[in-house]
Amino acid sequence: MAQKLKFGTDGWRGVIAEDYTFDNVRRAAQGFASYMLSIGKKGQWIIVGHDKRFGSEHFAAAVAEVLAGNGLKVYLTQEATPTPVIAYAVVDKKAAGAVNITASHNPPTDNGFKVRNETGGAIDPEGLKQIEAGIPDDIKDVKRKNYKEAESAGEVVKFDAATPYIEHLTRDGLIDLQPIKDAGLTVMVDTMWGNGAGWFPRLLAGGKTKVIEIHNERNPSFPEMKRPEPIQPNIDVGLKATVDNHADVLLITDGDADRCGIGDENGQFINQLRVYALLAYYLLEIRKERGDIVKTLSTTGMLNKLGEIYGVPVHETGVGFKYVAPKMTETNALIGGEESGGYAFRGNVPERDGILAGLYMLDFMVKTGKKPTELLKDLFAKVGGEYFYDRIDSPFSGDHESRKKIIMDNKPQTLGGLKVVDLITIDGFQYKLEDGGWMLIRFSGTEPILRVYCETRHGDKVQAILQDGLKVAGIK
Repeated sequence: MAQKLKFGTDGWRGVIAEDYTFDNVRRAAQGFASYMLSIGKKGQWIIVGHDKRFGSEHFAAAVAEVLAGNGLKVYLTQEATPTPVIAYAVVDKKAAGAVNITASHNPPTDNGFKVRNETGGAIDPEGLKQIEAGIPDDIKDVKRKNYKEAESAGEVVKFDAATPYIEHLTRDGLIDLQPIKDAGLTVMVDTMWGNGAGWFPRLLAGGKTKVIEIHNERNPSFPEMKRPEPIQPNIDVGLKATVDNHADVLLITDGDADRCGIGDENGQFINQLRVYALLAYYLLEIRKERGDIVKTLSTTGMLNKLGEIYGVPVHETGVGFKYVAPKMTETNALIGGEESGGYAFRGNVPERDGILAGLYMLDFMVKTGKKPTELLKDLFAKVGGEYFYDRIDSPFSGDHESRKKIIMDNKPQTLGGLKVVDLITIDGFQYKLEDGGWMLIRFSGTEPILRVYCETRHGDKVQAILQDGLKVAGIK
């Protein structure tokens, strides 16, 4: 019996050589091809890109063979390319969608298979179900065309995705790079051995601003970190380098550069919920833009406060860009994002963009003349005080359903000493707290772990809330 391939919050991921094999990648590609044909995309172009993980370029070529074998044409990136750049290529090339070979922030043992629609954004949950349904059990049912033959026939074409994306940033009014180049900042960049390498030096070259990169070569074992996820402890080397080099800020891009992390001038990490609020504050206050805010329920309540202050609607979705991207498209949102450090912006594609997020943070600093710590103080003053956040990831025994029953049977009245005032179950179990904070329990969509998150106005209660969350989930 062939292995069932399941698409989680952002595509399918697996362990290389165990379940992430060439045969399974080809089966997934056949499912995607069948879906594209079913919605009338025969003969149209598909973008295929990849990251710097082990074998990614070869898995991408295997995908190209299957798509070509199904009557689709392929633009294949000529090198490892950031996910947001691949997403923009869909729009630039007027393609029908994309397949991206990347496991983003997962451990080095993994690789993945992301799919995108004609907007460059995530395919919605219904579309993912159709892709899954079209995955054949038998590799013999996969249609393939020899790579060299497809290339000779012009059905697989390698291309440069970088230049159109860079032109788009400046031409379409997303960012003016010159003031950042002229500012004389020292910018530390940790590219986490991933696809973001070389991008900030390229974009900011030719001025007084100095960019120092670390972890900017290809190394699929990701040394000096557990995984290329822009949170501690993975970024501790980058935070120390920020202090050692007297840098003004640390920009961190994850393995495929769709997520952005920030370290301040003192080498302290600014958590991803605070970064999301800072970016929204920058667009609303500094750029004077207006538009809806889309947030997953696992991210900050500061966005709701900003929505009230600036008179813009705030929409909460389930976790993952398969929910965020369609909502952004529907509402023409100003910004959309999630707890993991992924943020998307109006005028760009509805896809997380760690490069543009980093540029916006630099522009925020330049336009205000302030350091990251000062910007954070301004934000807290605007929203009425500090918000505190943390998350615990825990492996668990048993299946999801039995664990869900344990959670449902536990009905906590308080968490960390704060009264529970509501329970939201649109994605996992979110317990609203009396201080306006929350605790969320949900299963990872890409890994066999349970996550417990919380945000509260009480910094001294964060760990107690998280520990109570583990107890609710039956984890000691």
